Amino acid sequence: MTPRRKRFSLIGLGLVALGIAAALVLNAFQSNLVFFFTPTQVANGEVPKGQSFRIGGMVEAGTLTRENDGLTVHFVMSDTVKRVPVMYKGILPDLFKEGKGAVAQGKLSPEGTFVASEVLAKHDENYMPPEAAEAMAKAKAAGKQSSNTLVVTP
Repeated sequence: MTPRRKRFSLIGLGLVALGIAAALVLNAFQSNLVFFFTPTQVANGEVPKGQSFRIGGMVEAGTLTRENDGLTVHFVMSDTVKRVPVMYKGILPDLFKEGKGAVAQGKLSPEGTFVASEVLAKHDENYMPPEAAEAMAKAKAAGKQSSNTLVVTP
């Protein structure tokens, strides 16, 4: 094999290795990618079916209920336009309260309830993630407050 062929084969092997590494990194990134949606977007069906995503908004006052097991909680998350019922089994963060902002990660059940695997509460009354603040501002500008809760019909 001539030196020129050796050099081309090494360059080719390097490009193949670089391509494999890039594919692995992109695959890992895609599997950990989680999108953020508002209750209005969830109600409009803009969420990925069968995939985990985040929903953010305000926990409506008077909607927080606990089951007898002490871990399962139900509440309604709203962006002042649409409402989505949420079910979470676990310990809620200390700062989680009705009337305050929260972000939940999980999947939408066929019945229309968001089944959360993780719930995050904002750390003080002045902070809201930029995406959540922007989405809530758009939702307020788009329509009036609705008392309709998301219901999926088969």
